[in-house]
Amino acid sequence: MQSQTIPNNLKISPYLVFYVMIAMQIGIGILGYQRIIADYAGYDAWISILILGVYIHIVLWMMYKLCEMVNGDIISVHEFLFGRFISKVASFAFVLFYITYLLSFILNFIEVIQIWMFPDINNFAFSVLFLLLSIYIVYGGLRTVVGVCFFGTILPAYLVFTFTFTLKYADFTHLLPIWQHKITELLQASYHMSLTSVGFEAILFIYPFINQPQKSKKWAHIGVATTTIFYTILAIIAFAYFSKKQLENTIWATLSMWQMVQFPFVERFEYIGVANWCLILLPNICLSLWIASRLLKRATKLKQRKGAILISTISVIIVTFFEKGLDIERFNQVVELVSVAFVFVYIPFLYCLSLIIKKVKKT
Repeated sequence: MQSQTIPNNLKISPYLVFYVMIAMQIGIGILGYQRIIADYAGYDAWISILILGVYIHIVLWMMYKLCEMVNGDIISVHEFLFGRFISKVASFAFVLFYITYLLSFILNFIEVIQIWMFPDINNFAFSVLFLLLSIYIVYGGLRTVVGVCFFGTILPAYLVFTFTFTLKYADFTHLLPIWQHKITELLQASYHMSLTSVGFEAILFIYPFINQPQKSKKWAHIGVATTTIFYTILAIIAFAYFSKKQLENTIWATLSMWQMVQFPFVERFEYIGVANWCLILLPNICLSLWIASRLLKRATKLKQRKGAILISTISVIIVTFFEKGLDIERFNQVVELVSVAFVFVYIPFLYCLSLIIKKVKKT
């Protein structure tokens, strides 16, 4: 099997993988994950985030090993392990996966806007405008998409400091005593945290586009460690700020904490936070669209630009069928299940299978 040959002018520098990891892992889920994980592990749920973070590092290491084995992406891995036909079938499966992934971002963000800012916003109009911008960025190639990941990480970074406004009202004794829940409860919380933490699997698809990919390993792991620490600290702040009863009735804990931010020139800072989240959400959608359209191109020979338009059109049509929050919640559950199956079960399975096959071939 021949490895993919990507011209150097289309490749990205190794250190930019750091921004890809952060941009893909920090999405819409961060606005309300605290209540979800606390439902299963109480205020010990911050431990669940650390457990998940360790497992993510292990899976990320496996991903690099798989890509190094074939000097290509996940489709090349499938071709090596299962043959060309299965590889094409897998391409279509991943296209569907990233369409659902993309839809989950758009639908959840529309729900946030409707609840917090504009109740009458039109799903169709918003998704069309957002995806038109995403198509324009995807047309620029992966380097442009990664540039959006860079700015989507750097420009809204100031929001991190706004959470310090809640510290004067925080009571960190809420977290005591530590580790009062069973390991099974902590693992349940880790499972329900997984949809918020996935996105790092993008490395499986952009690996051939990384210049000297070996040097990107440390940046990928630093990126994952950064998001894990950030999620853990933000969860601890939320647990200290809200009582258990308050958190049970708070759907968007992160947004609610922004209500405590006060400036002489801003009355409702959460509006600024939601508006800034467009910039954080954009890299998620752009990279998902780029991956899906590239996979479609490899499977069908359809040009990537046409594939991006086709995928965006399908996404807009599907968005119009979602009206109620309950529908979106059910859709999130399906995406969560599929994400966990692909990232945290299927990838380790592929890695173990590759070790067996390599050993058999050597024999």
